Amino acid sequence: MIALHETKLWALLDGVAGTARTAQLFAALTIDSRLLQPRHPEVTRGELAQALAMLLFENVTNAVPMARAYVRDAIREGRKLTFDHGALRTVAAPSGMLPVGHLAFARILEPLGYQVAGVYPLDRLGMTGRAYAHVDLPESIAQYFVSELHPERFSPDFQAAVQRVVSSSHEPLPQRALDLLATLAQAGTLPLRSAIRLLPNLVACFARHHAEPNWNDYQLLLRESAEMAWIATEGNAFNHATDRVADVAVVAEQQRRRGRPIKEALEVSGSGRVIQTAFRAAQVERLFVDADGSLRSAMVPGSFHEFITRKEEAPGRLDLRFDSSNAQAIFKMTASGGDGDAVRASA
Repeated sequence: MIALHETKLWALLDGVAGTARTAQLFAALTIDSRLLQPRHPEVTRGELAQALAMLLFENVTNAVPMARAYVRDAIREGRKLTFDHGALRTVAAPSGMLPVGHLAFARILEPLGYQVAGVYPLDRLGMTGRAYAHVDLPESIAQYFVSELHPERFSPDFQAAVQRVVSSSHEPLPQRALDLLATLAQAGTLPLRSAIRLLPNLVACFARHHAEPNWNDYQLLLRESAEMAWIATEGNAFNHATDRVADVAVVAEQQRRRGRPIKEALEVSGSGRVIQTAFRAAQVERLFVDADGSLRSAMVPGSFHEFITRKEEAPGRLDLRFDSSNAQAIFKMTASGGDGDAVRASA
């Protein structure tokens, strides 16, 4: 068996994150053996996709105290997590320099080997979700659930506030990154050095790209859509990352006994094969612009950590689908932290 530090995936992550973080990620996450190939000048799209997923998982772990505690428990107990999917939110409307809605991420995910595996109406939230699954290793490389909010389904005042918020969005990808993505899309591989240069640019896409929102606009958005209010403060950051576990109910009860704030009810898909729950969202401090141009801070919902059990839909094949009802219930975890607390502000 090849040593982990002799693989291309290790070299790629080490070149971006350094040895200590790379070792921590390998200790925390299950990695398909097919992605652990000997060092070579060329990196495959699957290896680059896996590296991106691992760094984005790390971002959520660092941002969400309950996720950090859960991952530390797992490492201490000798368990590895299976990163099932990450979720992010976009706006299906002109957004400054960004492509509209999910297209801002299609241009990243498709060269990495992803395709849309399902479209899910989230009508109660005025949104649509798209699941991007990896073509080469769909069960092993994390999926992305990319949702779009449709402003036209809300009031005219809401639509105007959305435009004021997202119109300042800048382009996170420099031209050299776009060129490398085009090469990757055509060839399916990149030189290791090029992949190391590209990876931080890809990670940077999963963030907020617009300016601090106006406080009054935030309050207007919050009245009609907790999801759009979340986008106003967090942008395109991972809304949550998800650990695939054998039995969600067992994990939820274990976390509850440890005093951690986890959703009371389990969400079960119509098929009965996909079961989910989550920690409540972390509370984070964000800045807003007051009417007089001064800044104020407020505690608002941030990201959270989710758990999912996927049963087989056929012998040896997991059901990798999502469920609109499940997704809309899980999204509530970022509605004022998922517990009804009001936004707390300080001048």
